[in-house]
Amino acid sequence: MKILFTFENPLPSTEADAEVFVSTAKYLAPLLSRSWLCVPLPNSPDLDAIGTLAGMPVIRAYAPVRLAALRHLCCGLTMVFRKEYWQADLVYTRNLWVAWIAMLFGQQVAFDHYRPWPDQIPPLQFWIYHLVCNKNFLVNICHSDYTRRKYLNLGVPGDKLRCIRNGFEPRRLQAPIPIEIAKREIGILDGRKTVVYTGRLNHKKGLVLAIEAAKRLPDHLFILVGSYGEGPIETLSSAVNNIRIIPWQPPETLGRYVFAADVLLIPPSWEPLAKFGSTVLPLKLFFYMASNRPILAGDTPDIREVLVHRRNAFLCRPDCVDSLVAGISALTQDTALAERLAATALADSSDFTWNGRAHKIADIIGSRLRSEQTPHGEWSRAQYRTWLRQSWRWLVHLVRKRSWVLPPDPAYAFTAFPVARSE
Repeated sequence: MKILFTFENPLPSTEADAEVFVSTAKYLAPLLSRSWLCVPLPNSPDLDAIGTLAGMPVIRAYAPVRLAALRHLCCGLTMVFRKEYWQADLVYTRNLWVAWIAMLFGQQVAFDHYRPWPDQIPPLQFWIYHLVCNKNFLVNICHSDYTRRKYLNLGVPGDKLRCIRNGFEPRRLQAPIPIEIAKREIGILDGRKTVVYTGRLNHKKGLVLAIEAAKRLPDHLFILVGSYGEGPIETLSSAVNNIRIIPWQPPETLGRYVFAADVLLIPPSWEPLAKFGSTVLPLKLFFYMASNRPILAGDTPDIREVLVHRRNAFLCRPDCVDSLVAGISALTQDTALAERLAATALADSSDFTWNGRAHKIADIIGSRLRSEQTPHGEWSRAQYRTWLRQSWRWLVHLVRKRSWVLPPDPAYAFTAFPVARSE
């Protein structure tokens, strides 16, 4: 099997989407007969470094590095001029535009993304439905069952949708550090209990909850790792004495902060999933699970796919500071509970490595290449009405909030889209 991997953003990158795509491609490459990575490159690229990162030959996408919209447009339009496009058995992409162009020129496609696009941008639903149902669209690899259900609700045949969650790199955690030693290494000498968050420090991550919890737990030290400079979260944190802001850390040093945690925090908020749509099953979750430290997160639909309250994590009520404070206190006061949750999460993490993900994807793509095309139905009047209703909500939301991402409608956010009629 020969695959052309196409990624529309420059590499190397510290963004989560780059880590997911490149790690998946790197571990898929040894399972293939040939593979290439097509990516926009600066004028003087380090092809060897990027090739080592991806584990395969790198080819230049005919696209500008700057101006993101133009770059994405050109990545799709110009890939057909590369000989590797025609040599490959399929194109592997995370971009619906690239997928559409690839199929327009007769190539088969595997799509890998976390967002529930039909819900977030409803005017695209009709186009997405016919795109995914195209005979050359092999599979949509969803990162959560939450996202997979959104495509099922659209009427897409189930055999074109697979939930394969993200993973972590075990080598980043090969040398565990005892918690007291890890605390000393990062300058914590007073024995305080630590609550650690790693990731982007911005308003989209629900971190205001962590700041409010820190005010109520002055004897705990909250360590927020991932700052890129002064922003709203840094400003709010500056007035709270028991919050420490740490700049973004590369993988080789990030582990020290994770191992220094009495509690690893995934801010328990609906906002990343429902308001901004920027996070579905955060990537840090899998790294946290493998660290043998207790995890505290929100009781939201995506998180519940992997974490179970009082089994492998402590889940609290979303957007409730009282519940968050109670959860942190439970984990820092009940050592037996914290150790049991951490040990169970560590055992569960063996199912979530990049290597394991790649093998699952390779098996599914191979199966799809050998499978017959599944007929799809036509939309009913009820589906058209639902499409128009959701599109109107999206337009009103865009005008009022200046946001392209529509939050879920409580009236039908978790209900099924009307079923398509059989042909």
